[in-house]
Amino acid sequence: MSIVQLLWIAIAVGLDASAVAFGIGLNEKVEMKDKCCLTLSFGFFQFLFSFIGGSLGKTFSDNIITVPTIISGMVIAIVGIMMIKEGMENQGEYPLLSGRIYFIIGISVSIDAMVVGFITLINITYGILMIYSLIIGSIALIMSVISFIISKYLGRINLIGKYANYIGGVILILFGLKMIFL
Repeated sequence: MSIVQLLWIAIAVGLDASAVAFGIGLNEKVEMKDKCCLTLSFGFFQFLFSFIGGSLGKTFSDNIITVPTIISGMVIAIVGIMMIKEGMENQGEYPLLSGRIYFIIGISVSIDAMVVGFITLINITYGILMIYSLIIGSIALIMSVISFIISKYLGRINLIGKYANYIGGVILILFGLKMIFL
């Protein structure tokens, strides 16, 4: 996998966290402490889940059966379709923030990173997997920070947050189709 492909994947899976950060950031009552905790949660869980997914995928591939590229592409495309579906169902409502909620929201926006890691990060060494996972987590963290900053200035304009799941879904579908046909 090239660095460019990794960056596109990181952006695609990080868009969920970014959209949630943007939506939460639009609420003027959210404190800086909450924003910092959520940002760290998003970055950490994107890193952790992509690493766990890649480790499980590597173990599965090495010890059970190699996952063909066509199946991998289909799974990635399905995750993309699920992200688009989630975008259609999202009502933009977020629960009151507390310590537990940071983890729950962080985990909920990072589940797709585990699936993507399982499928795309299997043919690399564990050292490279750690680096790639750190890149994925870092990009989610950076995107969340940017979303909080932008939401502060954009106020009620909700265009980016509204369509982030669609954009991430389309990126994953295109990447999945590339894996299937190229």
